[in-house]
Amino acid sequence: MLAGKQVLLIIGGGIAAYKTLDLIRRLRERGAGVRAVMTAAAQEFITPLSVGALTADHVFTDLFDRQAEQDVGHIRLSREADLLLVAPATADLMAKLAAGLAGDLASAVLLATDKPVLMAPAMNPRMWAHPATRRNHALLQADGVAFVGPSRGEMAERGEAGLGRMAEPLEIVAAVEAAFAAGPLAGRHVLVTSGPTHEPIDPVRYIANRSSGAQGTAIAAALRDLGARVTFVTGPATVPPPAGVTVVAVETAHEMLAAVQAALPADAAVMAAAVADWRVANPGGQKMKKDGSGRAPALEFAENPDILATVSKGPQRPRLVVGFAAETEKVVEHATAKRLRKGCDWIVANDVSPATGIMGGVENAVTIISEAGAEAWPRLAKDEVARRLAAKIAGALK
Repeated sequence: MLAGKQVLLIIGGGIAAYKTLDLIRRLRERGAGVRAVMTAAAQEFITPLSVGALTADHVFTDLFDRQAEQDVGHIRLSREADLLLVAPATADLMAKLAAGLAGDLASAVLLATDKPVLMAPAMNPRMWAHPATRRNHALLQADGVAFVGPSRGEMAERGEAGLGRMAEPLEIVAAVEAAFAAGPLAGRHVLVTSGPTHEPIDPVRYIANRSSGAQGTAIAAALRDLGARVTFVTGPATVPPPAGVTVVAVETAHEMLAAVQAALPADAAVMAAAVADWRVANPGGQKMKKDGSGRAPALEFAENPDILATVSKGPQRPRLVVGFAAETEKVVEHATAKRLRKGCDWIVANDVSPATGIMGGVENAVTIISEAGAEAWPRLAKDEVARRLAAKIAGALK
């Protein structure tokens, strides 16, 4: 898939820069040509000599390189590439592109390009969670920049862990391949929600459901395979997210709503998450203890935001909104009523009563509810349900 493709790799300054050496090798194994631009900070972690040995090309570092700029080198670099890949994409590089700054070679190349841009963020979890970075991330997505990662895990700093690790080289390669995939959803942005939400009772307990996130994950992968740029907002699922999509990990319904709104606009939204309808109104700040009376604590519940209705009726409504209805009885009747109530275009209804084994299982039997009526599908593997649904979405957006 990458044979003959030219990738311009922009290496930002972060400890994750060492992974780009393996990334270059993986890209070239698959037939891609790789040129590299290194920021000054990147050169504090790895050297142009090692990068150049792997790319078999000159490594570009200076905006004011007299020889390279004789033919406006930063413009030429941006135009001769088929894709610009930023790895690691630091908070600084993201901020520069979001603001339209061009004070060094890396930012000038990014601003001068008319080619797709893929970023692999890497930074401390607090930096990733900072409101400024979240704004820049949302703005770049709205401008058409694609993202892979970050992932959750241990940081280079002792004792630090969370969401901020750069995606692994093979994950980034998969995202590059997806960017080049010619499919019916090429150029489309699709938002997918998946997994359960966890609503805290106290610091150690929460309300959840049996959703594994497997169906939503399969849908995101199927849409990616058809060429879509996918933003994948996932609760604490038991299955890993697919490679080649932008992953936003959340815990609660309120966090999921905020992530969904930040990801808009989109051409389509597939709301497959099993969002908790209720949350504890006032979660305990400390672990609740038994008092010996034999009485359970009284919990006051509050209704969670209706994410599907908010998207379906909001000012940035996607052209196609697909909801899900997990029912234990009167599946078609309840799902039909839900579609009208929520204002979405389709409802994917399934029977999750215990006897079916569907909730948390590997198969699904769905009925697509739309204005045209009910379309029942046979019981299928969740991957096959995802492929059929992705194809149906592609047809609707054609």
